[in-house]
Formats: sequence, structure tokens, C-alpha cells
Amino acid sequence: MNALSDGTIDIENLSTARDTQTLIKLLMNEKDLSAFDVLDAGTAMRFLTAYFAVHSKKEVILTGTARMQKRPVEILVNSLNSIGAKISYENEEGYPPLKINPLEQQTSPKISIPGNVSSQYISALLMIAPCLPLGLEINIEPPVFSKPYIHMTLGLMDLSGIQFLQKDHVISVKPQHYKKGKQSVESDWSASSYWFSIIAQSEIGTQVFLRGLKSTSLQGDNVIKEIAKNFGVTFKFENNGILLEKISAPQKQLLKLDFRECPDLAQTILPCAASLQVNLEITGLESLRIKETDRIAALQNELSKFNCLLTEPEKGVWKLDNSNFKVNYGIEIETYEDHRMAMGFAPLAIKAAIQIKDINVVNKSYPSFWDDLKLFGFELVEK
Repeated sequence: MNALSDGTIDIENLSTARDTQTLIKLLMNEKDLSAFDVLDAGTAMRFLTAYFAVHSKKEVILTGTARMQKRPVEILVNSLNSIGAKISYENEEGYPPLKINPLEQQTSPKISIPGNVSSQYISALLMIAPCLPLGLEINIEPPVFSKPYIHMTLGLMDLSGIQFLQKDHVISVKPQHYKKGKQSVESDWSASSYWFSIIAQSEIGTQVFLRGLKSTSLQGDNVIKEIAKNFGVTFKFENNGILLEKISAPQKQLLKLDFRECPDLAQTILPCAASLQVNLEITGLESLRIKETDRIAALQNELSKFNCLLTEPEKGVWKLDNSNFKVNYGIEIETYEDHRMAMGFAPLAIKAAIQIKDINVVNKSYPSFWDDLKLFGFELVEK
């Protein structure tokens, strides 16, 4: 939004995460580059696809890592091309790298897009909507997954002076300008989830204070505070943060969870539930197939090392069976080039020493993760 408004928004508390810093670097060097490499930042790929489609004054190439070139972007590209954008594929149809030419004329003010694939497609379209000559009406075809991320995008646009109308699954944005102002980025509830997991697996009475988390957060992943109650964790907001405490043993009855609106929590909750031997019935995992890795397959592989089974007995309904949970000293956790695999399984070291491969994957979203674990008392030995 700051780039679309030519730098009128003063942003505070930006993350040091690699994804954030990659996006900043590319936007700052926009005038000097013709090829833009987002590395493994899926958010940057989706947002920049829309951004360059309407904002670029020259032809650009948008690319990423080998894995990024296997992550589909066709739905977003088709949506943008349907309103006059000129985006084509350099290699495989439907996947990066992309060739994006300047928008000459908006041919339609309306887009219809599936709501069950990636909310980042919708956020990308929403942010460019005010900058289009005809504005944009987005029909989000139900079912709609990750609604909180859409609401968060609209909330930030509202704070930056953008007016919109929302009726059922249709969002309309007229041509207008982002206003000047100052915005402070919230601390990340997705990152906080690992600390909920750590406290859940700790002894009763264990506490940790997480600074910068707000009770009025726009982030959907703040639902972790409610989910963690099932694991014996309570919370209290105070002094610009939240205090977590383990107060009881976890519930033992089957826990049913729907991850449609919080898919990034799956890799926190499943290993935690496995460790606590809380069996799960899970829905809303569909979007995990197109993340940094196939996260469902990755979870199945790594949970099996603890004698736990993640199965799909009926389409769209997953079961996590932890009845035979066992942790052996030195179990190796593959990360699949996925930051959430490393951080989601790390708390299981409370039960027994484990090995995490490729520890640098956390730089994508939480660069200080290992240092923070040390502060809490974890002993880390790097090999």
C-alpha cells in the first residue's frame, strides 16, 4: 500500500523476517531492476504480481526459487488479465516466472475469484483496487477460506483512508488514493503460536510474557489463544502484551478443529497435540498443499516418526491419532525448506532431545526464534 501510494505511509515496527525484507528491497529498487526475485516468499510473489500489473511502467520478470516456480499463480494471473493486465508465463503455464507488461487500459471493473485457494490472491487484488481507473468489484466465490486475512487487508486499507462496500461475498472499491499517515505493524500471532505450544508442553505453573500482542488484533491467528485452552494454557493481556501460563493438564476427549481461517497454525497445533496425546478431527487443510511445501505430506511424514498417524478417512476430514505417541532421543525432523516445520516441531524437545535439519529456514518469518528458545532455557547445540 505504501508503494502504491508512492511512499505516503510511514510504517513502524517492520519485521526483520526475510519475507518482509525481501519485499522491501525489491520495492526500494523498483526503478533500477527489470527482473525481481522473491526467493521463497509466496506473499511477495502474489502481491507483486498484482502490483506490477497496475503500477509498473516497464516490462518486468517476476521469479523465485525452484519451489516457488512450482507454486501455482494461474488464478491470480487470469483474474488480472481479465481486467486488461498483460501477464504471461516464461516457462510452465500457470507458474512463475512471470512476464508482466504495463497496463494500457482497464477493460473491466469486475473480477470473480475462488475463495478457497489463497486469501493472498484476494488481498493482492484488494490493495490495487483503489489505483485502477475503474476501481474493482471482487466476487469471492464461496466457500471462503482464511477470511481473517481478507478482513485484515480491508482493515488496513480502511486505516489508510480507503472506502469500500462489502455485501455478502462481493467487495467493491472505487478509484481513490491512499492517504498519508503512520501505521505500526502488529506483532505476529503466527509466531506467538510456538510459545503457546511450548507452554502447553511445559509443567503446570510455567509462564512466558509475549510483548506487542493486542487483544484487538486484526489477525486471524489470534485464535491460537482459544485453541490453547484445550491444552491447559490460559492467557491474560497486560502491559502491551500477553502473559501465558500452563494451569492444567490437556483435555483428553477428541478435539475438533477447522483450520480454514487459520491454516498457518496447523504445523503448530498438530505436533503439540501429538505430544500431549490429544486426538484431533481436522478440516480446512486444503490450502496446505500449495504452501512452501506440501504441508500435509510433510506433517504426515514427520508425525509418523513419533508413531502418530495423520489420515483422511473421508474427503476433507483428517484424523490425528496420537494413541501410540512415542519420542525417541535424537529424532531428526526434516524441514522441507519450510520455516513452520522447524518451529512447529521444535517444542517437542521438551519431551526429549530432537534434531532439526536446516535451522536457517526460520529466517523466513522469525529470525530470532533459536535465540528466543535459548532465553527461555532450551539448550541448543549446532552441528
